[in-house]
Amino acid sequence: MGYCHRNPWRRRAGGPLAGIVLLAAAGGLIGCKSPEQHRRKADEVGAQIVAQKQAEAIGRTEPFSIERPSDILRRRLMAEQGLPHSGPASFGTDMLDPVPHWPDENYGPQKASDGSDVVVVADKPVKLSLIDALQVGAGNSFEYQSRKEDVFRAALSLDLTRNDFRSVFRSQADSRLSTDTTGDETVTTLDSGGTLGVTRNFMNGLSVSSAVAVDLLNILTQGGSSSLGLSSDTSVSIPLLKGAGRHIVAEPLTQAERDVVYAIWEFERYKRTFAVSIAQDYFGVLRQMDSVANARDNYRSAITSARWTRRRADAGRITQVEVDQAVQRELGARNSWISAQEQLKSRLDSFKSQLGLPPDALIELDPNDLMQLRSRSDEIVEEIRAASDAGSEEAPPADAPVELQGATYDDAGPYEIDVADAIRLALENRRDLQVASGEVYDAQRRVVVRADALRAGLTLGGQARFADSDDDGSLSVKGGQYAALLSVDLPLERTAERNAYRNSLIDLERATRGVQQLEDQIKLSIRSQLRTLLESRESIKINAQQVVVAEKRVRSATLFLEAGRAQIRDLLEAQDALLLAQNQLTAAVVNYRIAELQLQRDLGLLEVNEKGLWQEYSPEEIKHDS
Repeated sequence: MGYCHRNPWRRRAGGPLAGIVLLAAAGGLIGCKSPEQHRRKADEVGAQIVAQKQAEAIGRTEPFSIERPSDILRRRLMAEQGLPHSGPASFGTDMLDPVPHWPDENYGPQKASDGSDVVVVADKPVKLSLIDALQVGAGNSFEYQSRKEDVFRAALSLDLTRNDFRSVFRSQADSRLSTDTTGDETVTTLDSGGTLGVTRNFMNGLSVSSAVAVDLLNILTQGGSSSLGLSSDTSVSIPLLKGAGRHIVAEPLTQAERDVVYAIWEFERYKRTFAVSIAQDYFGVLRQMDSVANARDNYRSAITSARWTRRRADAGRITQVEVDQAVQRELGARNSWISAQEQLKSRLDSFKSQLGLPPDALIELDPNDLMQLRSRSDEIVEEIRAASDAGSEEAPPADAPVELQGATYDDAGPYEIDVADAIRLALENRRDLQVASGEVYDAQRRVVVRADALRAGLTLGGQARFADSDDDGSLSVKGGQYAALLSVDLPLERTAERNAYRNSLIDLERATRGVQQLEDQIKLSIRSQLRTLLESRESIKINAQQVVVAEKRVRSATLFLEAGRAQIRDLLEAQDALLLAQNQLTAAVVNYRIAELQLQRDLGLLEVNEKGLWQEYSPEEIKHDS
């Protein structure tokens, strides 16, 4: 068996297998990272970018991670309450059955939450306050998690775009063993080569690429030739007309930087909207709980009235028609009570799903949050009762002029500010408006880029190639090959670029109209929320009066009925009016509180931290700003 040496890249292989092994070992020593290391590096880079852009976008930094704790409430409820589930995915990715060749053994939630006050006990409902619900929603909601991941994806996209302007190294090694048995002797050759290169793009459009090729087998086996088999290839290019200038070359990076800021602004807006929606639905459930309690009391009252009418009918003091009316109201009250109970269950299930919790989990809400809201309305009711019992209200003469009592701001709440001041605050602080305004600037830059593409292209380039000599094995510029290139692209055919330019102007017009439309929507929302505050505040007073009047009607109708001076229908109507007034009073109290939160959200002044907890804007600051 013989060996043949054919060119500088083919060396006599006293041990070709050893050369291949050494080559593979050298490749392994280069330092390949594991998938887990790559994941951790991506998390590190993403977190750094998010923190950097948080400071730029909102003037502060706060903890941000897309890794969910291993003990989120949803998971604990599934386990502790033994809820039905379809498979391992119901508990999380770390509970999935392993698949062959899984690359990252440590992937999945590895940490516990920062101490949760929500305790899960088997077969017992978990009680949630409003504060608990806000934190649970931030930690368990599917959409909330997806929104956080959108921010992280934008950060990774920026990192990738930044990579276009870093020094990018590349390496490759090839080894080919071949045997030729067609001749008199068997000839075995081993071709081995390696390339190490670097590419760098600069903000002014300059692009530099350099590569060094190495005869790896000669180096590893110490071949007899004095030449190391080195060669170098360097090329440079820079655009002089079309595509030249930092504003054109770095446009993708500029947009990627701004996209992360937009993502953070949009997430901040979403956090506020999410927190208010949690509060709205939370109080909606409590309001329905109050309706159930009112319906239960009304049902008991209807049963008492029906029994009373039967006894009076047996004594011959009322007609059977009145008995039937009382029985009919009892049946209607029972139906309303059952319906209210089922509506409560439905609203509670929907609320659990909004939080990211299983609908069949045992959850109950804290009614004390509603009691705190009703404290002011209870005071109003007591004041009206006291005034009614004292008989201080005098009826005007029948022929007195009628004066309509409109809504006033005499007892306005702290957030019922001037509409012009409210609109000004909203236009200064709304994150979505900042995004829309930024997109107008983005559209302007795209017009510049599209216009640049219409110009003629003129690119200056150069190339240099060197190779080592057999004399001393070193690279020498004397034996190099040099080339210069001047490339001209005349603007004879620019149909695609022309249409792209015109479309960019259309996009600019749309972005501008988007700002105008959003401004109108903000003004409309602010004006509507202020009206809701006024209406709800007046509704609280009106319905408080209705509750007192309805209570008085029930007492009077009961006394008159016992004295034979009224019909059962009067009592039944009074009881229905009381139920309606009680429910409307609760609705007005809840609506006023939700309107306060919605106004702060629409003003862009409701701050929500990483745990989902809000910090309301001080009314004193609003008055100071106004």
